Amino acid sequence: MGVNTFICVSALIGLAWALLNFAIIQKTTLKGGGGPSSALQGLVGGLGKVEGIHATIELGAKSFLKAEYSICVAFLLCFAVLLLVLTSLGSTLEDGFYTTIAFLVGGFTSILSGLVGMMVAVNANARTTVAAASEPPSKLTAAFAVAFRAGAVMGHALCGMGILTLLVLLLAYKSVRFSDPGSWNLMMDCVAGFGLGGSSVAMFGRVGGGIYTKAADVGADLVGKVVHGLEEDDPKNPATIADNVGDNVGDVAGMGSDLFGSFAESTCAALVIGTTSKDLLDAGWAAVLFPVTISAAGVLVCLACSFIATDLKPVGGSSDVEPALKVQLISTTALVIPAILALAFILLPASFEMHSVVTDTITVSWYGAATCAVGGAIGGLLIGLVTEYYTSHSYTPVRECAYACKQGAAVNLIYGLALGYKSAIIPVFALALIVYVAFALADLYGVALAALGMLSTLATGLTIDGYGPVTDNAGGIAEMAQLPETVREKTDCLDAAGNTTAAIGKGFAIGSAALVSLALYGAFVVRLGITEGVNVLTPLTFAALMVGANLPFWFSAMTMKSVGLAAAEMVKEVERQFKENPSLLDPTSDALPDYDKCIQISTTASLREMIAPAALVMLSPLVAGTLFGVKAVFGILTGGLVSGVQMAISMSNSGGAWDNCKKYIAGAFDADPELRKKDEHGRSTPVHQAAVTGDTVGDPFKDTSGPALNILMKLMAILSLVFAQYFQSINNGKGLFNVH
Repeated sequence: MGVNTFICVSALIGLAWALLNFAIIQKTTLKGGGGPSSALQGLVGGLGKVEGIHATIELGAKSFLKAEYSICVAFLLCFAVLLLVLTSLGSTLEDGFYTTIAFLVGGFTSILSGLVGMMVAVNANARTTVAAASEPPSKLTAAFAVAFRAGAVMGHALCGMGILTLLVLLLAYKSVRFSDPGSWNLMMDCVAGFGLGGSSVAMFGRVGGGIYTKAADVGADLVGKVVHGLEEDDPKNPATIADNVGDNVGDVAGMGSDLFGSFAESTCAALVIGTTSKDLLDAGWAAVLFPVTISAAGVLVCLACSFIATDLKPVGGSSDVEPALKVQLISTTALVIPAILALAFILLPASFEMHSVVTDTITVSWYGAATCAVGGAIGGLLIGLVTEYYTSHSYTPVRECAYACKQGAAVNLIYGLALGYKSAIIPVFALALIVYVAFALADLYGVALAALGMLSTLATGLTIDGYGPVTDNAGGIAEMAQLPETVREKTDCLDAAGNTTAAIGKGFAIGSAALVSLALYGAFVVRLGITEGVNVLTPLTFAALMVGANLPFWFSAMTMKSVGLAAAEMVKEVERQFKENPSLLDPTSDALPDYDKCIQISTTASLREMIAPAALVMLSPLVAGTLFGVKAVFGILTGGLVSGVQMAISMSNSGGAWDNCKKYIAGAFDADPELRKKDEHGRSTPVHQAAVTGDTVGDPFKDTSGPALNILMKLMAILSLVFAQYFQSINNGKGLFNVH
């Protein structure tokens, strides 16, 4: 079997598996009259409300994505013109044309990835509710299977689409213009536009979706839960539908585009660096495509392991959920390691020389290259497990936050911030070790392979990431449809595990983003032909490094304030509805709020507020390179990476810990009688209110600013790589100001 066939077949199998899982999900019908859902007919609320709420969430998600992707398409077309002009200035018009085509293909594939993920999640959320209601009180098998299969559809469809699209692009370029192996390096430079397109759309998806979901969430929590004491997802809360829509557009569509961008960028970085080696080019097309085969093998491994949770060892009760998801992570990592070793042995030469950024050349062995990828895979698992320790209420750190709530919201916030800062220590040491070993074994090519190794289990990572928002929505639908408390308890159990695994997914995404960013930085340096390394003590580079280190803070300030502004608009609207329609606060009334108005506020605010942060990220390297030259870009990228990864980990983990702290208290998991949601009179306790405050502050930490920093690190680096020759063409790389 040739390498092209292997990659193509793996991608097609992934897509077929996604379609099969989607078909299985559809067997859980919302219509009743047979199948699991017929058990719902006699329940309070019934199928009519479930279907209606599902339809409203679906409509809200579609309307937001339509508006957001309209902006993305307009941006892609406008930026494509700029890309064509500037890359043509640095190289030739033909090279600029091929780069621009790759950019558009990457951008539209990223849009499709986000759209598929969101539509699958919306389709599965009500079906998870139906499955939970159809089973005995202690059984979670069917509900877990629906949510897990929904995640599997997202994971395998996205990976299959990404791999297949990239392979088709490479083969098309190879047949049209770049048939000579000597031109493959130039071809990979053009194909880097694919990663830029994917990451550009991911920026809008992560920032816009993050602002949308947290504006609705914070607004719903502040007025509904804190002020008026309404339950989570109470149908009387005007912002509750917008909150559930936000879970889909932020946590699913945004996350899908983000991780698609990571795959595209890490592959492009490895291909750009790999094709600078004459030995690899002489070894042939199969050796050059070794990085792509890692991802292709990962799809097959993730597919094989997905049977564990649904067939070989299905979930029974609540105690089985979190272990089942953890087994998925561990088993896929364990199985992908021999696959990577086998591919390296088969495809790579016994040894080959690579250009080095420190010495002239470095000799790399096949097992050295494989070790880099294996190290990345193991590092990704380690980062995930450390994240779980700091964000799951099964462990001490989150429980300490819960005990801190007895002293009030302020102490809870202090503990949560400290937890986040501390949680960055082990992941950063792990990343440092991975980078050091990879660099020693295979220079920058090793770093790119480490990033691909970490992303080799991407289909499983996306499966688990997608599972969380589906179960969260399922719980909201159960509450709004007024289904029995036992149904909500089951969805809450699924969601609690989903929150932890979502935090694990964020840690995985941040770790891979750091490696991808460094790999792209390396490709940028290689593209410029630098062999003596980058001296950060050069005045211009060091000054730019300080500015680059500030960019994650500037970016986070913009996104956090955007959530605050949008949430303030939401709070005003919710208060207006409560004031004008007091019956909303009457438990005996059937009055319902105007959900559409809140959806409209979140949509408008998020689209308006996402422009400035996106402009900051995209313009920073472009302006630095144009005005001050490549040395300034080196500093910007170094500073942004070093501070961005620390901030992203700490913010995501603080937010995840505050979220599960609230759930720990609400679920009365602790023997301490003070750690309860309600007192003996049925009123919300001060301890629970302190936890809700922490969760409200943590929402933009973990779902807006923290995850969006991934894009900041990657997008600045891929922009620099794509525009490398343009920067070099301005005063020989010294910029318009000709700074030395």
